[in-house]
Amino acid sequence: MLVDFSDRKPGRAWNRTAASKEAQILRTRADLRKNSVLGEYGAEAIANALATVKQPVVISRATIYRVLDRRGALDAVRRQRRPAPPKGWYLPGLASREAELDSFDFIEDLKIADGPLVCLLTGISLHGALADAWVMRQRQTTSAIEALLGRWRADGLPHYAQFDNDNVFQGAHHYPDAVGRVTRLCLALGVVPVFAPPREPGLQNAIEGFNGLWQSKVWQRHHCPTVAALRRVSATYIKAHRAKTAHRRDHGPERRKIPKGFTWDATAPLRGSMIFIRRSDEHGIVNLLARAYHVDQNWAHRLVRCDVDFTNQRIRFYALRRREPSVQPLLHEVTYAHPSTNRNAKK
Repeated sequence: MLVDFSDRKPGRAWNRTAASKEAQILRTRADLRKNSVLGEYGAEAIANALATVKQPVVISRATIYRVLDRRGALDAVRRQRRPAPPKGWYLPGLASREAELDSFDFIEDLKIADGPLVCLLTGISLHGALADAWVMRQRQTTSAIEALLGRWRADGLPHYAQFDNDNVFQGAHHYPDAVGRVTRLCLALGVVPVFAPPREPGLQNAIEGFNGLWQSKVWQRHHCPTVAALRRVSATYIKAHRAKTAHRRDHGPERRKIPKGFTWDATAPLRGSMIFIRRSDEHGIVNLLARAYHVDQNWAHRLVRCDVDFTNQRIRFYALRRREPSVQPLLHEVTYAHPSTNRNAKK
């Protein structure tokens, strides 16, 4: 037997807040929004205001929130999203694609099955996605220099070369003004070495992204019983990756050729510039080359680009802000004469 309920209207839930209470909540909210000294009119403020009024039933904050939600009286809170800065925004000419940057990094502790631990030196260009990967038995400065020279002889020189703060790239950290051999090679070739800030996300995205790609597409997919086998598989992948990204280099910045007959003297006086990206501490102090420099006490916990100019014997400190990447005012400038001793040249 069918029953016709069309003439019946849905009733109010037995435990729903009374209409008079809902109206009181909305009136209290409107009053607080207009007259509150603190400018607060949310569920907690309404509950505190209602607590000062004698009433038989105490209305909880959760109930007030549900009433406000049901009546459409909640202010929409939207997260403010700002556009990401362009690639290479922290270096002159890089964001405008007038210059190119090569990033380098090590992937360590790759275990060959029944074989040794190896490491991988990776490299990729920011705009052209020109990738490289070198399988090495150990992290050594000499091997890194050979890899960089081989890449740059074949593909040309970028304007910048970016590294993390590893001793292989930067040099020893235990005494001031140490400049490593990789840095000296860059300076001799007219490439500006750039050192990313420690534990700072974003600036190493290009190389970290390629590291993850290589590990997922090469290391995790292929079983390589020997170092030679890993090198063959990696070389095949790099060749395919370069072919896939060739169109990016057609419209990217031009790379300079290494001068013919280039010879490198690791003990030669330093010329050119190197850059450190650093974050200042609570006193506006940044640390580079094992020295502390007071930049600006009003620029605390902020990014700073430190341009070390060996030719003109100056260090210039520029303010960096992701929100305004094109505005990089000079914060401070100091005189700096590097002690180019033989001991430092060998480190």
